[in-house]
Amino acid sequence: MFRHCLICTDFSDGLQRLARFVPDLAAGGLKRIVFSHSVPLWEEGGIPRIDEEGMQAARDRLESQLNVGDAEVEVIIEVPSGRPAETIPKLVNQYDIEVIITGAPTRSLVKEKVFGSTTLALAKATNIPLMVLRPQLVSTYTQEELALRCRALWRYLLIPYNDGEAANYLLDTLKAYAQNAETRFPECCMLVWVISEVSRRGTDERTQYRLQQAHERLAAVKAELEAVGLTVNAEVRQGDTFTEITDAALDFDISAIATSYVTRGAVLELAAPSFANEVVRRSWFPVLFFSPES
Repeated sequence: MFRHCLICTDFSDGLQRLARFVPDLAAGGLKRIVFSHSVPLWEEGGIPRIDEEGMQAARDRLESQLNVGDAEVEVIIEVPSGRPAETIPKLVNQYDIEVIITGAPTRSLVKEKVFGSTTLALAKATNIPLMVLRPQLVSTYTQEELALRCRALWRYLLIPYNDGEAANYLLDTLKAYAQNAETRFPECCMLVWVISEVSRRGTDERTQYRLQQAHERLAAVKAELEAVGLTVNAEVRQGDTFTEITDAALDFDISAIATSYVTRGAVLELAAPSFANEVVRRSWFPVLFFSPES
């Protein structure tokens, strides 16, 4: 699906481990992989300066993890000086990056804004898709488990759909990827429409009408995706949206949940509740987040 990937690690998220699995990442279609760790400016004495020693230590740490094997892939290590929110967009432009892999722990809405601070800043600063992995899981996978995960990062995407603006933006984005002959798209997509706020019995006329509409619209969307060469499954569920989506991810062996937001001005702010926010904040599944274009 993506060819050029930037993997950002702060060494506490476990993502530096991915350097051991370059052949597995390449098997998923990547042709260029950039590993990056941003080293803060040294501010002792009140005069900020580049921390040359820290930069070399970070580079040595990444290089010690690196295993390219016989993979036909370009691998680059970048250790810039400065804040990640400033250094990462520069790397995106320099290396024609198509997806950023970053870590963000699950959070409560009260404790922190939806993303970790770095990922939140990236969502606002770039329209490059973000692949959000959970440090709690990446750090505990065995090498065999992590190798399989690297091969299947976007093999099977779950796409929550409700015919809303964000859902249709995501749909159009995925169709554009599928129509690009240079990219490898997921092997399969799972469309899930959740009807919430149903009656207790779920048999009243209004509920049945909503269910019928959802089935009809989802069938049309499924046909649209199949028309561009994708294998697509679809299902309508009833209940709490977040619960049903995560249950579906379990039932269908999903690689990642794809989601999006359409308004950059309020993107992923604490006071702007949305399904995208909830998935990125709470889901243990990897999340492929498509940032808005403007």
